[in-house]
Amino acid sequence: MDHLDTLRCFVAVADAGGFAAASRRLECSAAAVTRAIAALEARLGVLLFQRSTRLVRLTEAGERFLGDCRPILSDLHEAEQAASGAQAEAQGLLSITAPQMFGIQHVAPIVQGFVQAQPRVQVRTLFVNRLVHLLDEGMDVAIRIAHLPDSGLTALQVGALRRLVVASPAYLAQHGEPQHPDDLSAHRAIGFSFDARAPTPWKFKDGATGQPQFAWISNSNEVDIAAAEAGLGLTRCLAYQAAASLRAGRLRIVLADHELPPVPVHIVYPAGRRAPAKVRAFVEWASVRLAAEPVLRGRGLVRGGGR
Repeated sequence: MDHLDTLRCFVAVADAGGFAAASRRLECSAAAVTRAIAALEARLGVLLFQRSTRLVRLTEAGERFLGDCRPILSDLHEAEQAASGAQAEAQGLLSITAPQMFGIQHVAPIVQGFVQAQPRVQVRTLFVNRLVHLLDEGMDVAIRIAHLPDSGLTALQVGALRRLVVASPAYLAQHGEPQHPDDLSAHRAIGFSFDARAPTPWKFKDGATGQPQFAWISNSNEVDIAAAEAGLGLTRCLAYQAAASLRAGRLRIVLADHELPPVPVHIVYPAGRRAPAKVRAFVEWASVRLAAEPVLRGRGLVRGGGR
């Protein structure tokens, strides 16, 4: 193997978690993979993998080297795509990630239309409530709902989402409507936490905070919305999560005058070398459609489509 093939072999072993699995992926013998890794370790003078009869695991040096190898191989792959014409025509596998509920509600319908319009592109979607690292996890495009730090990624903002406090009409009729964050101490609430542990106090504009009595804490926005609809208390959410319930009259917005600024929504994809045609085509397709979503413009939250 030449040096680039050896690097590809190293990444394959790391991704597959073993020499035999990597050899099947690379369509070569396990012995060839073992020799390639041994030669690479001898060249570098470090051990890249810890080996036992049951598992193969990266060493600390191997982890660092893997992080350095991925961008190099990714750039080489893009260069090869450009030479073969993949840059000019949308084709191949496109991997997209988004937050789970937003992905199901807003990204999946866009992907359906894109697949119909681009028959030479195959799509895989990963809708999960965690930060997905694009390069490390082999993703091409991400939809991010957050204020983004500076990075080497291209980010196109397509809208923003209000941060709401909502409750059912029945709950408000029984317990009254809070007029200020200070009033929350007298109210029950359904809280959200990624690990279902105690959530932090709710923050509002001008530094105000509110601490309701949490009757239920979950790690699911869908659960929180359903509990609020059932009259168990207030809950906090992003606008898209409660939009259908608000339009149907099952929930009402409270403390609107105290909302924090909306959270931006971006389409994010690796920058640097010109993106493949499949990525450019999807970004163009999705950006137009997401930007047209009323909820991403602060609308569509009451009957009749207004605010």
